[in-house]
Amino acid sequence: MEKRILGLDPGLAILGFGVITCTQMPNKMQQTTVNMLDFGVIKTSADVEMAQRLCILFDDLHTVMEEFQPDLVAIEKLFFYRMSSTILVAQARGVVMLVLGQRRLPYVEFTPAQIKQALTGYGNADKSEVQEAVARELDLDEIPKPDDAADALAVALTACYQI
Repeated sequence: MEKRILGLDPGLAILGFGVITCTQMPNKMQQTTVNMLDFGVIKTSADVEMAQRLCILFDDLHTVMEEFQPDLVAIEKLFFYRMSSTILVAQARGVVMLVLGQRRLPYVEFTPAQIKQALTGYGNADKSEVQEAVARELDLDEIPKPDDAADALAVALTACYQI
């Protein structure tokens, strides 16, 4: 059974996305094949007013959804760094959730620790270890750039391993 999974790393300035296919072989529940389809980012400029930035995220997310037609969306749960950035990320997440609701797409959410655990076996792994795991799992010659796209692929991989 093949699933197309869209991973999202929400952010207002940069929202990372990564799309993979996850295929479980019949009668071999432990055998899973993963292929990367694409990855990238949606950027908004701090020079643009907040309402416009959210509209850019909304429109571009719809474009990504239309292009890749995911079966499942995986999202990194909100993690609290500083209050000011947390509010901005929460607003971007609200747009993500609105788009998912409009498209009636199923989604799963993972904490940073769950993502680290799924990819490295260690919930406190550092960012470079997770990025190296992404490159290894997807058989890539180098770590995807920018970091937000690599993080989105990590979220998608976590969903693949959980289903």
